[in-house]
Amino acid sequence: MTVSVVVPVKDEAGNVAALAREIAAALAHEPDHEIIFVDDGSTDGTTQILTGLKDEIAGFRPLRHHRNLGQSRGIDTGVKAAKGEIIVTLDGDGQNDPADIPTLLAKLRANPALGMVSGVRVKRQDTASRRIASKLGNRFRNAMLGDGATDTGCGIKAFYRAAFLELPYFDHMHRYLIALVQRHGWKVDYAPVNHRPRLAGRSKYTNLGRTLVSIHDMLGVRWLQRRHGGATRIEEL
Repeated sequence: MTVSVVVPVKDEAGNVAALAREIAAALAHEPDHEIIFVDDGSTDGTTQILTGLKDEIAGFRPLRHHRNLGQSRGIDTGVKAAKGEIIVTLDGDGQNDPADIPTLLAKLRANPALGMVSGVRVKRQDTASRRIASKLGNRFRNAMLGDGATDTGCGIKAFYRAAFLELPYFDHMHRYLIALVQRHGWKVDYAPVNHRPRLAGRSKYTNLGRTLVSIHDMLGVRWLQRRHGGATRIEEL
C-alpha cells in the first residue's frame, strides 16, 4: 500500500458520502490506496452511512470510536491502522477539496528531504470572525514556535506515516503537526489549496474555545521543542 487517506469525522452525516466519493475519484490514478474514515462517536447516522459505503468504494475502511475522543485521536487511530507509506489527511466537513490530493502527493514525492506537505487555503470560505481569529492565532503561534506556517489549521496534509509515528501524541496535537514534524528533523513544504463552504452540519469549534485550548497546548509544544536534542543519523556498527 502506498497511500492511505485518513478522514476523522464526527456527526457529518450530510457530508461523508459525497466526500468519500470525491476522494476515490481523486485517487483514480493511485492504483494502490485505501480510504479510512474514523467515526469519532457520531450519533447522527454517520456510522450507518459509512458502513454502506464499504460495498461501493474499493479500499474503503470505516473505523469507529465508541465515544467522542476528538480530532487528534481520530487522526492517530487512522494513521496507526493505515497500511500506506504516505498518509493524506482531510477534514470531514467537506471544505477541503480532494482534487488537491495529487498535487500534495507529487510535491512530497519530488523532494526526499520532505516529511510533510501542508495545504494553505486560498480564498477561505469561513466567516470574517473566524478568518481574523485564525490569522491572529497563526501569528502568535509562529512567534512562539517559529515553525514558519501561515495556515496550520488547514486539514489537508500529506506526510510519511513513519514521520507521524515518531511524534509524541497528545490531545489537539493535529494543530501542531508542522512544528512537531520539524522538531524531529523533517522539512515541511506548502501548497496552495482550494477551500469550499460547508454544505451540511456545523462546526465543532468556537473561536473562544479554540483560543483557550490553543494557548495551553502551545506552551506544551514549546516545552517539547526545547527538550528535544534534534535528529541524528543512526548506523549499526
